[in-house]
Amino acid sequence: MSTEDSKPANDAASGPAVVIEQKGPTRRLIMNRPKSRNALSEEMMAALSLELERANQDESVRLIVIAANGPVFCAGHNLKELTAHRSDDDGGRAYFAMIMETCSRLMQQISNLPKLVIAQVQGTATAAGCQLVATCDLAITVNEANFCTPGVNIGLFCSTPMVALTRNVPKKQAMEMLVTGEEIDAHTAKAYGLVNRVVPMDYLPLVVDRYCEEIAAKSPMALKFGKEIFNQQAELPLKDAYELAAKVMTENMMAADAKEGIGAFIDKRKPEWPCG
Repeated sequence: MSTEDSKPANDAASGPAVVIEQKGPTRRLIMNRPKSRNALSEEMMAALSLELERANQDESVRLIVIAANGPVFCAGHNLKELTAHRSDDDGGRAYFAMIMETCSRLMQQISNLPKLVIAQVQGTATAAGCQLVATCDLAITVNEANFCTPGVNIGLFCSTPMVALTRNVPKKQAMEMLVTGEEIDAHTAKAYGLVNRVVPMDYLPLVVDRYCEEIAAKSPMALKFGKEIFNQQAELPLKDAYELAAKVMTENMMAADAKEGIGAFIDKRKPEWPCG
């Protein structure tokens, strides 16, 4: 599912598929295949998955930002790469299944990471690129960005992007995006709940940096508990969600960070996180 329909460009001369930048506790993973509109090719998905795991294992990293070089954030899967396998003995079935499963694992990896992942969206995000934005825990975009799931326009319903989309956007708005394939602008995306903030292009990195600084000042343990329970409870009936939340809240109360944070609040001082 993609709008990537141009001739595959060789971006190898541009360096690695994902460029790494570290600023304090924030690690940026910058998709670096602008000529192919940062499509989620085999190479790109493998690079993102590897760098996400490295960031997760690095104790100096508190927050992960997924960004991109070029005018397009991510154009989804590379249709030229997929189509090249129609000449396989099975018509491409095995390759198509591998790509979709790889993408699904990548999206679940982002959701399951204990660290928050923020999308820094500087341009259009379509199909699986829109899915990537929806999958991230938070998303900040620019006025010029557009979002769509245009697979239906080429006879390919965006079923995998639908999973993330319907967990962010109200049912009727999600269905409209999926069955029309039409673009929505950044402010509509914010109204739908697909992104958190819309900012001027020149201020995007600065706003994301400040966002990350604000979050990084919070308790690492509380954020870890928070992301895990946020995703788990969303899939449960109300009664089960409250039971799970109560158990997690109890465990959170027993953590050193909660003891320090509550003590600091009572003492009217800045907390010093034991797990920071």
